[in-house]
Amino acid sequence: MRHSLTAALTLSALLGTAGAAEPRLSAQSIIVNPSQPSLDVQVWVNKDASGTRNPVYRRGERITIGVKTNRDAYVYLFNVNANGQIDLFFPNAYEENNFVRANTNRTFPGRNASYTLTVGGPNGQDRLLALASTQPLNLNDVARFVEGEGFAQVQVRGQDNLARALSIVVRPLPANSWVTDVVTFRVGNAAQGGATGTVTETPVQPAPAPVQPVPTPPVSVQPMPSQPVTQIQPGEKRDGSFDTAMVEAYARLKGPESLGQATTYAVPWGDGLWQKFRGVAAYGDAVLLHANGSSRAYAVHGRILERYLALAQAENGGTRPPSRLGWAAADEKVIPRNPYGTTGLYGYFQNGALYSSEKYGTFWLQGAILKTYQGLGGSGSFLGFPTRDQYLLSGAWAADFEGGTLRTVNGVVKVYRK
Repeated sequence: MRHSLTAALTLSALLGTAGAAEPRLSAQSIIVNPSQPSLDVQVWVNKDASGTRNPVYRRGERITIGVKTNRDAYVYLFNVNANGQIDLFFPNAYEENNFVRANTNRTFPGRNASYTLTVGGPNGQDRLLALASTQPLNLNDVARFVEGEGFAQVQVRGQDNLARALSIVVRPLPANSWVTDVVTFRVGNAAQGGATGTVTETPVQPAPAPVQPVPTPPVSVQPMPSQPVTQIQPGEKRDGSFDTAMVEAYARLKGPESLGQATTYAVPWGDGLWQKFRGVAAYGDAVLLHANGSSRAYAVHGRILERYLALAQAENGGTRPPSRLGWAAADEKVIPRNPYGTTGLYGYFQNGALYSSEKYGTFWLQGAILKTYQGLGGSGSFLGFPTRDQYLLSGAWAADFEGGTLRTVNGVVKVYRK
């Protein structure tokens, strides 16, 4: 999320607040307010408006969540999957205001929301916890929101640890000011317990009987069985499991509109995973890249992708990311027309960046040259787009741009206008 949750409560100030109730941990309900407050919250999913039937979702299937409170409240939605991974669905960077009006049905994502929620697996039982409070909560010890990320990075794992962390948050609150509700759903296949992605049945019709008789013995023609056609899903691995970060990235980027259909499984590449996509129109071929240890996957498209892979091929035979750039660290960006009338694309990576324009090509920058360039305003500044790769000049780094040059002199980057 781009902004931290409002820290309206500090534990040190509220410890020992009169009327506080000791939260009760529950295997079924995760955390419960034992004082039976007048505040009430109800949570449900789109396949079960009653919130009682434990419906089944396939991995990669979209899910929507409904919430209703009987008093004005701040609502937090946590999902715990079968492996104990926890996601904070709401609030998020797309819907930062988690204040819910009394007796109003709220749906997440909303009708015009710029994000989707997609079931990522693994197969098994998920629990979705709605925590409502009459005051905004300080969740900084539970989840942190990183600049540019759509969803929080939850810092605990497992239902019990989530319950303990939240009990510390709510323990100082007045007994009547918070409440929880839990809805469950299963991930898998309703008939067999194992999802394999979206499967469409393509029936083959029986061969039609001949119009004219022929002098051969009649042959009984039986209908051929329907042949399941498996469509590879975003983030799907060969073993049927899913990379959650890739599933989330595909949803975040409106994948059907920007990435298209997956053409490979998510497979190991260097010290991470990558998955190829067919691409859509002007976006060109695309990949999702997910470095080990990162909570997010990112997309790289078209000209940026071509140069990125060319650098990898030249350096290591294409077996891993090129060291001068590393893994993608943000989604590719479109750069609007700059003072020189040039437009293009920008790809940000762990160790550098790629800038691409039709006028000049696609070039890499890194280190102090890149830092200085971006500090001056990047391609939108008087320097404009790079016109060649960063290069060594008398043993020191330099780079040429539409409107000038950057050169390293005695360890310091100097700016030269044209």
